[in-house]
Amino acid sequence: MTDPTQPLSRMEPILPLLARFLFAAVLLPYYWASAMTKTGAGLLGVFSPSLGAYAQIFPRQMEAAGYDASQLGLLQWAVVVAGTLAEFILPALIVLGLLTRLSALAMIGFVTVQTLTDLYGHGGIAHAETLGAWFDRAPDGLILDQRGLWFLLLMLLVVKGGGALSLDALLFRNAVSAHPADRRPAPAAPRPRRS
Repeated sequence: MTDPTQPLSRMEPILPLLARFLFAAVLLPYYWASAMTKTGAGLLGVFSPSLGAYAQIFPRQMEAAGYDASQLGLLQWAVVVAGTLAEFILPALIVLGLLTRLSALAMIGFVTVQTLTDLYGHGGIAHAETLGAWFDRAPDGLILDQRGLWFLLLMLLVVKGGGALSLDALLFRNAVSAHPADRRPAPAAPRPRRS
């Protein structure tokens, strides 16, 4: 008897493309808009972060400093610049399908830090509507529902890569990792004849 789901398994190769399309449609504009709020004026504004950038990433330290970013140190500046650059670069890499697995894994780390900042830095953990709840029939919880789906989408890209229509496939098509070794067992060596 044949597997009735066999025709559906032929759709598996398009999953990475669909995941990247969904990321482009939903999360790329979100992250790029967020990054734009963190940049200063001019072409190199990413290296002179806005006051809002510090307030978003270091809310408690900014409050303690009276919202004077000059009271924060080089470490905070470096974290804000790196976070802003990550919001521009990682989504672009995912959409292009370039270094997809690594970019998606880095994006998972980014979303984890973002989530912890939202929960503990901005006090979202104290608000049930921000945290949300699973199995509650309401799919709009900011943290548990939305971020859970984001993690699943990104994990699919970590596992599957960028897919056939990606820069990874174009640039690395001859790489050994792009063509895993044949999984069939090697043929048995002929047995020596006894005389």
